[in-house]
Amino acid sequence: MFGKILLTIFVVLVAVLFLKKHRQDERLRLADTTTGNDKPAIQASSKPALNDYRFAAYLFLVLMIGSGAYLYYLRWQDDSSLVTVILHRDGSAAPVTYQVYKHQLEARGFTTVDGVRVTVASSERMEVIGL
Repeated sequence: MFGKILLTIFVVLVAVLFLKKHRQDERLRLADTTTGNDKPAIQASSKPALNDYRFAAYLFLVLMIGSGAYLYYLRWQDDSSLVTVILHRDGSAAPVTYQVYKHQLEARGFTTVDGVRVTVASSERMEVIGL
């Protein structure tokens, strides 16, 4: 998680430096065209317009936010699914059945849909159906 945050900060810094350099080049090109030097103006016409870069940046931003939201929704949907937990106890002949949300399930315990916290003893066997 920490690595993802550092990578995001690095990408933002590179983008800011790129835009700063691009603005400086644009100011120099405008300064050269006002002095009457036609050579930079011919070179500038071969470059794509800034609006093309903005459109691509906005499109990339929309795609990233959309895909992130879709993946978050899929994860939430998976975590909100119900699973059945069957506890087999040593002294009991019949097992006990519980309904649990998937994100509430832990290694040695769980919280049921009703809000009851159940801790599984080492002598009990837990069977999970629906994973």
